[in-house]
Amino acid sequence: MLRVLQRSASLVAVVWATSIAHAQLISRPVPPADAVERGQKQFVIMCGSCHGADARGDDNGPDLVRSEMVLDDEQGSLIGPVIRKGRPNEGMPAFDLPDAQIQDLAAFLRERTQAAINRNAYQILNVLTGDAKAGQTFFNGAGRCNTCHSPTGDLAGLGGRFRPEQLQTRFLYPRGGRGGAPPKPTTATVTPRSGPAASGTLEFIDDFTVGLRDAEGYYRSFPRDAAKVEIQDPLAAHAQLLRQYTDKSMHDVLAYLASLK
Repeated sequence: MLRVLQRSASLVAVVWATSIAHAQLISRPVPPADAVERGQKQFVIMCGSCHGADARGDDNGPDLVRSEMVLDDEQGSLIGPVIRKGRPNEGMPAFDLPDAQIQDLAAFLRERTQAAINRNAYQILNVLTGDAKAGQTFFNGAGRCNTCHSPTGDLAGLGGRFRPEQLQTRFLYPRGGRGGAPPKPTTATVTPRSGPAASGTLEFIDDFTVGLRDAEGYYRSFPRDAAKVEIQDPLAAHAQLLRQYTDKSMHDVLAYLASLK
């Protein structure tokens, strides 16, 4: 028991230390924009052919954004000696740069690592780039969305209840997930060769077996080669539309849904 408690305490300590270190990395200040810009220009010319223009590496060189040396560097204190001495055995030449240029390169790499660490700083771009009128035409025409939904019924005021990026997730992936709508159950009716049919919420299906949970909460399974299976998926039309959407029609529909306020 004591060993278990000791291991648990050690695990908590590791998690706590990791979270503190992560918070400290995020809280580090990003260097001045002018230094980052100068460093980026130097990096692309001198290092981009091996490490990529964004420092994330390619077939010729490693990802510097995930480099421990770069993460621990302060104004070129660690990367400076490597830049000046090079790594001939690994194909990296030496660059005799003054301190100011080393610090600019360090500033660019710091900006890159901070952007990767601080996921919450990611800015969602404007997704409302479509034509609402064209979206309405698709909604009532090729998409056949109006056979299940109504702008004056279940979709009334939709654009005022959700942000555009939320709307996009909900109509493309209505089964749920991050930012999606609560999933609607798929039901099935199974009719064996002998015996009564059974209906309920579909819980499992593959090439050999189908399983459902009936109204009383019992799980029932049947071999597929000995039964007729009828599946009622209320979201089947959404899945079919994913194969039909073009980039334009998807953004047009989004613009139309966002206009329903």
